Amino acid sequence: MGQVLAVATIAGVIAVKAILDSIRGSNITKNPTLLAIDKAEDSADFVKKAIQEVADKATVDKAQAAEAARQEAEERLRNGVQPVLLPTPEEVGTAKAKVDYQEGIFHFAVAGIAGTGKSSLINAFRGLRNNERGAAGAGVVETTSKIGRYPDPNSDNPFVWYDIPGAGTLSQPDWLYFNNQGLFVFDCIIVLFDNRFTQTDAAILANCRRFQIPTYIVRSKADSHIRNVLDDMGYDPDEDDGTQYQRMYVQAREQFVTATRATVQRNLQNANLPDQKVYIVSSRSLLTITKGRKLSPEIIDEFELMEDLLEEARSRRCRPVGTD
Repeated sequence: MGQVLAVATIAGVIAVKAILDSIRGSNITKNPTLLAIDKAEDSADFVKKAIQEVADKATVDKAQAAEAARQEAEERLRNGVQPVLLPTPEEVGTAKAKVDYQEGIFHFAVAGIAGTGKSSLINAFRGLRNNERGAAGAGVVETTSKIGRYPDPNSDNPFVWYDIPGAGTLSQPDWLYFNNQGLFVFDCIIVLFDNRFTQTDAAILANCRRFQIPTYIVRSKADSHIRNVLDDMGYDPDEDDGTQYQRMYVQAREQFVTATRATVQRNLQNANLPDQKVYIVSSRSLLTITKGRKLSPEIIDEFELMEDLLEEARSRRCRPVGTD
């Protein structure tokens, strides 16, 4: 088991580094969702334009990507998914100004209610501890609906991270919330949850599908949750002979991972959303990756999350230098 984990960890390090190096050495094109909004005549035309923009920028076979996107669009129509209400040029401009949007960089957002660990996760992605200069304020009670903006401290990384304050319930239709918040400007949105999805979480997931924006469902604080499971199992460090912790940790981890995946599947069904992968992570483990430190032995989905997020961003917006 240990050898398998070590090989997987080495492969993860190599994969993430390769994607980062590729992004740093590429021309970054315009956001395909915003291009499609700008070119579309109406909602139906937007779907076609969005599919084409993503297919044109995909690093995989373009015909295959376009066909897959077309099938997904048709499936959404058959399932009664609401059409996109396109923002006006003025609304796009307002949304860009609100988040200090810049061409040539990626805009990654983390959404969730207070207490889900957004700040710690954003800091970990940026390679910062919570107490370091420039870090997002972890543990600070949210008292505003203002979106927080946090550039990557490494100037070689063309990334900006955003903290989107969440709410348990919505006082307006989900599409209106999404458009009013200007969430259509982001390259991807990470939906971070604790125990269950809120109406806001479901609204973001549903409307990102309509706008062809990638989403990632993440449950953070995995280390804390697994420790709680260990406590519930009766683990006592004073009675540990040196082998008990490892044996019980494996059981607690499997129990937590299984329960989390089942919870996400149930939440998605309740929100009439399709099944989607959930990434189970710890900000501490993620930080060992981004800081290049000795990797945590408790890594779960941290490498997968980074690799999937960066690869999706690269395929949507990166072109080799010297190409159109």
